[in-house]
Amino acid sequence: MSPSPQPSSPQPSSPQPSSPSTGPVRLGPEAYAALRPTARATIADGFWAERRRVNAEVSIAQGPARLAKAGNLANLRRAADGETGGYQGWAPFQDSDVHKWLEAAAWQLGDPATGREAAAELTDHITEITALLARAQQDSGYLNSYYQVAKPEVPHFSEPLWGHELYTAGHLIQAAVALRRTTGRSELLDTAVRFADHIADTFGPEGSGRPVDGVDGHPEVETALVELARETGVDRYTDLARYFVDRRGGALPATGGKGTDRPGYSQDHAALREATAVTGHAVRQLYLLAGAADIAAETGDEGLRTAVERLWAEMAARQTYLTGGVGAHHADEGFGQPYELPNDRSYCETCAAIASVHFSWRMALLTGEARYSDLVERTLYNGVLCGVSLSGDRYLYDNPLHVRDGHADQEGVTPRRVPWFDCACCPPNVMRMLASLPHYLAATTADGTELQVHQYASGTVAARLPGGGGEVALEVRTNYPWGDRVEFTVTGAGDGPWTLALRVPHWSEDGWSVWLPSRNAPYSYADGWLRLTRTWEVGEVVVLMLDMKPRLTLADPRVDAARGCVAIERGPLVHCVEGVDLPPLPDGAGLDDLVVDTRARPRDAERPDLLGGVTAVTATARVRPRPAADGAGGWWPYRPVTDGVPGPAGEPITVTAIPYYAWANREDGPMRVWLPVI
Repeated sequence: MSPSPQPSSPQPSSPQPSSPSTGPVRLGPEAYAALRPTARATIADGFWAERRRVNAEVSIAQGPARLAKAGNLANLRRAADGETGGYQGWAPFQDSDVHKWLEAAAWQLGDPATGREAAAELTDHITEITALLARAQQDSGYLNSYYQVAKPEVPHFSEPLWGHELYTAGHLIQAAVALRRTTGRSELLDTAVRFADHIADTFGPEGSGRPVDGVDGHPEVETALVELARETGVDRYTDLARYFVDRRGGALPATGGKGTDRPGYSQDHAALREATAVTGHAVRQLYLLAGAADIAAETGDEGLRTAVERLWAEMAARQTYLTGGVGAHHADEGFGQPYELPNDRSYCETCAAIASVHFSWRMALLTGEARYSDLVERTLYNGVLCGVSLSGDRYLYDNPLHVRDGHADQEGVTPRRVPWFDCACCPPNVMRMLASLPHYLAATTADGTELQVHQYASGTVAARLPGGGGEVALEVRTNYPWGDRVEFTVTGAGDGPWTLALRVPHWSEDGWSVWLPSRNAPYSYADGWLRLTRTWEVGEVVVLMLDMKPRLTLADPRVDAARGCVAIERGPLVHCVEGVDLPPLPDGAGLDDLVVDTRARPRDAERPDLLGGVTAVTATARVRPRPAADGAGGWWPYRPVTDGVPGPAGEPITVTAIPYYAWANREDGPMRVWLPVI
């Protein structure tokens, strides 16, 4: 029996998997999507288990104290007590940091690895903050401490460009859904529903009888409203999300400005269905697209599906860094022009990488295509994980791909990790991403015949396949991303034939192999998916072997900032060279004086002594001569080409490249992802 192809256009499938998702995304029973996030995964050991342990024991555990010190909780107490004035901080969206921490705590509380003592402490904090939010909520359902404390005289929802009221509400809704799904508790959901109902009674198209016809400058509420509809069964919230998505394109007040005041900054320059490229503030754009993908999945809206597929493809091909990071501009935290991907001025906000994961995962569920999970993997390992230190208590807001020799901090460019930010959107966002990570590992097909593994981590994967084998389960063992072997042992065989589908990452497309349960076991491979269909037996083993040889990577030649350079990759990890790892160089040379010899093959080596234990990659480099110290070369950095182009000088030098996610965890200094070549 061979796996059935996915339909070319979305349509509801039957039978539906009987167990609903307990993660961030739960598709409706009649969703127009290829996949369902109904697989149940755990992470028990290895790379991601360690990163999630630090996230739980350090990052999330420190959250309440950090929020208290920054004034977030004090602002909510003032709102709860009916006080005005004395708001701490400047941002109107500071409540969202609390909401994101609550969501992270909820996912962590639902993780079987969370110990009893840690769970009790989390529960106490959740209970206290949930009660505080309920007290701060106004009788109408409105809840935002900035407008209740700092600007009580300003009509609600009257500052859509920068008020972030719906954005903040969206994060409240997502936290409430997470707490309900992991614990069954409904107190926070009651607060979120009251606010959502207030929003639904306030916003609507002209002629609807509702007072406000418009959108929030910062999308986020759209994806949250769809998830609230999935949780409550109330279609009104999906309808409201669709209104917000379709209303963009002239919905915000006209400013006639540039930069952050231009319509494109808030994706209000054109209707989403007609947009040809991602633009503006990267986080805003990607949260909007995640919401649009949710709506397409629930309604079967072909126009929205076509738009999100088009915009994802454009983003991936022309606006995404090698790390999966997005956002080329510091000034507007936004996308640049096609192939405008500067390295030393790259913004690559940590929140934008997380938003990219959210969008790509929804696209994977919508279409069933492996490329979306390829980008999820790349972004998780490189664009997201670099945002938090190995110790879990220091963060990067923006993530450059190049820090020059002699770098001096400038406004908006500080490549050093810090404990917190005055605009602290990124730290709790990383917390909720890592806490919810198991829910991004696997899915089932809509017809209930196939279990797909999208991301690889040691642990378990289980699902009910009503269209195939019934209840099935796997144990996964791997040293990924360091090792090349991913082993799957069947621990629940089901009661009939079903398909196991394993994603082959695009970087290993030409170098993978599989060990099968028996010599004659049939399998197929197409479009990034290895599929094995059979009547399974408990104890049968499948081993996927991937190509972990280090490789040198070239950028599209239209990426000017990387032309004439290579990057070092190994498996899903992008590597970089830090100044701290360089050997002594002659004549005061630094990292920016080195060129890589691509004729020498890069080599990998396990380094248990380095950065908590990594597999590093070494490459061969030489020093590139500087201009002569006398004559014009002493003061003028340009010379005519008739002088010739000197080649590299001196003996070969071995340089060590570390995984990019681990940079900036030691001393300050230069760093490069893209290395000039001889």
